[in-house]
Amino acid sequence: MNQDPGTLTYVYAAAYLTEPLRAALTGLHGIYGTPVHPLATDPPTAPTGALPPLVFAASHVPAHDFNEHDLKNHFEDLHWLEAVARAHHDVVQALAARATVLPLRMATVYQDDDRARSALTAQHTTLRERLTQLAGHTEIGVKLYLAAPPPTTDTTPAAAAPATTPGKAYLQRRRAQHHTRETLYGQAQQAAAAIETTAARYTTERVSHPVQSGALTTAENLLNDAYLVPDELAHDFTTALQDAARPFDGIRLEVTGPWAPYSFAAPPAPEPPAPDGPPS
Repeated sequence: MNQDPGTLTYVYAAAYLTEPLRAALTGLHGIYGTPVHPLATDPPTAPTGALPPLVFAASHVPAHDFNEHDLKNHFEDLHWLEAVARAHHDVVQALAARATVLPLRMATVYQDDDRARSALTAQHTTLRERLTQLAGHTEIGVKLYLAAPPPTTDTTPAAAAPATTPGKAYLQRRRAQHHTRETLYGQAQQAAAAIETTAARYTTERVSHPVQSGALTTAENLLNDAYLVPDELAHDFTTALQDAARPFDGIRLEVTGPWAPYSFAAPPAPEPPAPDGPPS
């Protein structure tokens, strides 16, 4: 495929070039509606045993939006960032529905196809090993939230003895709120331990992500994990987690997926220097 000199090579994922992957790539479009195509080493690296060639799923994107300088500015534009993230995710999920893929980080960009091929060659062994580990597995997200404590009323134990002054009433309310919150945290800690113990029976790997916070978070996030689960156990895993969390009050369990294994993908190799350029 001829590459426009005003474009860069954007890479979504690594995968084996199987017939199901070829089918998934047919008619698939990515960032800005650009066609997604397989990019192999040139010449293609000889298969290992019966394995097909390893490729990047890539497309060409405008250099004026994806060069290092403009990318930094775009990352401050939430509308642009959301559109690109969604397109990247849609490509990876479309491929993962038909084949084992190793997703790459959003905005993995190379100067051109040749530089992307060089990166593929450089990490060829690592990518093959990771794809072997991911085969037949899927990622499932597990989040645990602390429910908001109920409002303190005159029926709470702390309000059983009427306060004689506004100051004492305030202190009673504060003590009741603190007691309720401590109880909820205790329940949440027990729930988290039960969830982790249950998950260990079904999963092969776990990644703990930072808990979510900020203005858009309506409940306190206490657990934000991703698990790598064998495909045949995914349904049982989800059911077992829900059963493990059910006895605990004051918490909310959120299980999402299945996803392509973003949390378990190897980071992309840095872009190699040009043949006539200085080493990085």
